[in-house]
Amino acid sequence: QVHLVESGGGTVQAGDSLRLSCAASGGEFRLYSMGWFRQAPGKGRELIAAISRAGGSTKYYPDSVKGRLTIDRDDSENTLYLQMSSLNPDDTAIYYCAADFSYGSISSGNNIMYWGQGTQVTVSS
Repeated sequence: QVHLVESGGGTVQAGDSLRLSCAASGGEFRLYSMGWFRQAPGKGRELIAAISRAGGSTKYYPDSVKGRLTIDRDDSENTLYLQMSSLNPDDTAIYYCAADFSYGSISSGNNIMYWGQGTQVTVSS
C-alpha cells in the first residue's frame, strides 16, 4: 500500500511560479510511474504531467500545459515534484499526485492504483 501526500499548494498571483511536492511512503517508489492530475471546480480530473518509473526517462505533458510545467522525481527521497510557472486563474484547481506500476494507466488516467488527497492551488488575477 502506497501512501501519497501532496504539499506546496496555496494562493498565488497570476504570473507567479509554484512547486508542488508529493511524498510517497509504504512502497518502493522507484518502481512506480507517477503523474500529476488536477480538478478545477465543476470540471473533471485531468492529467497534466506524467513520468515513468526508475529515474523518469519518459515524461508527458498535454499541450494545454506544455512549456509551463515540469515534472520530476527524486527516487532517493521518494518524492515527486511539479514545477509550475506563468500561473493564471485557469490553473486554479485541486492538484493530485498518482502512482501506478503501469505508465499506461498514468498516461490514460484509468485504473490508477494510488492517489493522494490533493492540494489546493488558487491563482488570483
